[in-house]
Amino acid sequence: MADPTQSAPAVSTHGAGASPAPGATHEAAGAEHGSGGLPQFEFQHWGGQIAYLLVLFAILYVLIARVFTPRMRRVIDERASTIAGALEAARQVQAEALEQSRAAAADLAEARARSQALAFDARAKAAAEAAERSAIEEAKLAAQLAEAETRIAGMRDSAMAQIGAVANDTAMAIIEKLTGKSASAADLKAASAVRGGAA
Repeated sequence: MADPTQSAPAVSTHGAGASPAPGATHEAAGAEHGSGGLPQFEFQHWGGQIAYLLVLFAILYVLIARVFTPRMRRVIDERASTIAGALEAARQVQAEALEQSRAAAADLAEARARSQALAFDARAKAAAEAAERSAIEEAKLAAQLAEAETRIAGMRDSAMAQIGAVANDTAMAIIEKLTGKSASAADLKAASAVRGGAA
């Protein structure tokens, strides 16, 4: 972009109507060519460019400090608060799980002890019932055995009495057959006593 202050003298020079010399024509062309460069690389424009940069920097700084930074800080704080809440919730859940596991372990130990006590009581009760049944059966067997012994003793005494009577009858029959006289029971008893004394 050409500077108007530099192009004005060239226009006024050409507007005089005089025919320029060939050297002047080349100088004017060189001046026009030189004035068509980038203005940001020309030293006379650096002051304005620096001012613009400072203004832009100030605007960006204000935007960053007043708008973007609070938003970013708010987002970061919210995220940090969310993370802290999640960590606290996780700690609470872990503590509750640990407490529940301890309570479950205590309940399990109590149930195990109760079941062992019940099993011991059941074994003791079964043993007592078995001992009671065994005592009852032994008493029944003892009573039956005593009754059987009493019956056997009565049968033996009865059999012995019958044997004695049969023996007396047989002896009386033998004596009567041998002697031709009948013997009484008193005679048999006396003879038995005499024989027993001689023995």
